[in-house]
Amino acid sequence: MVVEPEHVAVNGRRRPQPPQPTPREVADELRARIRSGRLRPGQRMPTQARLAEEFGVERGAVRQALRILQSERLLTNVSKGSPATVAPEPYGPHDGPEARPMPTTVALAPRIAAAFAAEHVEIDALCLTSVSLTLAIGEALSQVHAGRLKPAKVDVRVLLPGSDIDLAFPVAVTGGAAGGPVHDRWLAMRNAQGQVLRHSLLSLRATHGIDVRVSFRALPFTPPVKLYVLNGEEALFAYYTLGRREREIGHEQVEMYDAEGIRSTLFAFGRGGDLRDGVFVKQSRLWFDALWDTISSELRLTR
Repeated sequence: MVVEPEHVAVNGRRRPQPPQPTPREVADELRARIRSGRLRPGQRMPTQARLAEEFGVERGAVRQALRILQSERLLTNVSKGSPATVAPEPYGPHDGPEARPMPTTVALAPRIAAAFAAEHVEIDALCLTSVSLTLAIGEALSQVHAGRLKPAKVDVRVLLPGSDIDLAFPVAVTGGAAGGPVHDRWLAMRNAQGQVLRHSLLSLRATHGIDVRVSFRALPFTPPVKLYVLNGEEALFAYYTLGRREREIGHEQVEMYDAEGIRSTLFAFGRGGDLRDGVFVKQSRLWFDALWDTISSELRLTR
């Protein structure tokens, strides 16, 4: 990436400035330098101030980019105090973020924070509950409140299983019929996490004057995967892998088939990658839109 010098005045008028690189674009350039060997394993990165000057962005955007690369295990020691370090064993020249997928709890937060650097933030999520999204969005909200991120508009759409369907999971191992305490536990979590997510985002209207819309719709089936599409530029995908787990419900230990959603391995696909990645992002958005506009229905976050 080459950052053009400031445009000079012509005929007494200053030319419009080109848009600043996004944190993801900065991360893409730094990733390319690591893969090409320009930045070697164990080498210290330039300071954040120097990178901000080079790319023509604020330091907050640089920190977002560095955190993305840290989530991909390309960098270590990312902090405000000292330059980051290139990881001892970075990816090879033909690898990408999907080569070493990360757990949802590690990978999702920095990518959502990077998405919030856009003027118009668009997040589409399909999941069993919104707990991973609720946890991950906290970093972006903190940076908005600190003044480091300043989106003008935020649109979040969430697809969740409907209240009255027969869930495939979670379900009790013995007598796993629809309804019952296992279903009630899932429904309470779905509603509580959705309400927290909505409240956290809508509070940005009052505190920062941001135009925020948060919408939920109900699916007539149990999703076997989770999907996040960020600004139409990146798709993050994970499988819900089932296992036998014991949970305490109503002071009793209940064995059930369930998935650890927050620990699901997240695969990242970006439009800045190869053709396959770009097609996957586009089709993921089309798939989400089709579900949203056809077989989903109104969802109320109550019983």
